[in-house]
Amino acid sequence: MKVSVIGTGYVGLVTGTCLAEVGNDVLCLDVDVNKINILKQGGIPIYEPGLEDMVKRNVAAGRLRFTTDVAESAKHGAIQFIAVGTPPDEDGSADLQYVVAAARAIGQNMQEYKVIVDKSTVPVGTADKVRAAVQEELSKRGTQLEFSIASNPEFLKEGAAVEDFMRPDRIVLGAEDARAVELMRSLYAPFNRNHDRLIVMDIKSAELTKYAANAMLATRISFMNELALLAEKMGADIENVRHGIGSDPRIGYHFLYAGCGYGGSCFPKDVQAMQRTAKEYGSELRILNAVEVANERQKEVLLDKITARFGTDLSGKNIAIWGLAFKPNTDDMRDAPSRVLIKGLWERGATVTAYDPVAMHEATRIFGNDPRLKLVDTPMAALEGADALAIVTEWQVFRAPDFVALKAQLKNPVIFDGRNLYDPKDVRAAGIEYFAIGRL
Repeated sequence: MKVSVIGTGYVGLVTGTCLAEVGNDVLCLDVDVNKINILKQGGIPIYEPGLEDMVKRNVAAGRLRFTTDVAESAKHGAIQFIAVGTPPDEDGSADLQYVVAAARAIGQNMQEYKVIVDKSTVPVGTADKVRAAVQEELSKRGTQLEFSIASNPEFLKEGAAVEDFMRPDRIVLGAEDARAVELMRSLYAPFNRNHDRLIVMDIKSAELTKYAANAMLATRISFMNELALLAEKMGADIENVRHGIGSDPRIGYHFLYAGCGYGGSCFPKDVQAMQRTAKEYGSELRILNAVEVANERQKEVLLDKITARFGTDLSGKNIAIWGLAFKPNTDDMRDAPSRVLIKGLWERGATVTAYDPVAMHEATRIFGNDPRLKLVDTPMAALEGADALAIVTEWQVFRAPDFVALKAQLKNPVIFDGRNLYDPKDVRAAGIEYFAIGRL
């Protein structure tokens, strides 16, 4: 099938590449010339495990191409995926200008029937805006062409996006005409051979499903983080609590890890956007209000532990940080807890030496060449002359350090673990002070 994908960020590039992998003829459009040039030269503008090799393989096979030509993209695909960014607007609502602009571009250039699919995370009612924009552009042209609108939200985890797309647990499709459903069913047939994962529903329900899923996951995280803070005061261990409640099949173990807060491109903005959407309908999502407040508070927890140990004036102190990305297996630092910690340490006079396996270039882009931040090439190099270590991202490489060597590198043998990576007994047995989240 011929498929066009508008936008080459995480969602667009993964979607286009994975659809090409199963044999489709895919054209990916982006107005960012630099991004397209990187892709045409064999690179990728993001870090995602397994994606670069898959891009190269499908480009070489001729199934995957990249362009900045809007008209070419609109004419190419029978199915047109809109996978552009929906950043939070000033009021917290999703900014739909790029989605509507993509819809207008399709309407201005399409020559035959199209299924226009919202792949971006968008609030309820966006499909109506997309339909109106396309119809308006067709009317300006004096053209009568049939088209269908569909919602096909993504459920891709950064760091595991390729695996999630190729082996989905569900494929949600919001569509209200049989022609669109059959085309989308054909497109996703290669992913349904084991069993049918396609869940077809009305468009508004599909739009709400994506926000509801992210909001539920964010709620679980914030709930466990609040319990962890309570556990510390009560003398309980949040890991024991996690095992105790996670064994209940109605609850399960996923997304029950206490830590220093969630970040990334999805949860923060989607929680805000869902709150804003609810207000537009005269409702208030009180639980989500609390989730957002709790998460912002949680990002301060590591800093609070550091100042409780060393004092509020950290002048002359150097803190080593392991992990800058908001989660492992990505270079994404959007709303990352590391940014809150670094800013807070600087405000109190400290300097930072940091290491992350893949997010160093992103840290340089964000912080520039600020002399208060030193980026190093190895985890152990970050510890040289540091007064303490703060762990912010749970990369695999951090999970089994040599505690003897670690202690020898630090001025003060102190670890502030924002991801509860270690058994407190093991760390303290090595002669290291250990401050985790909700651990005894």
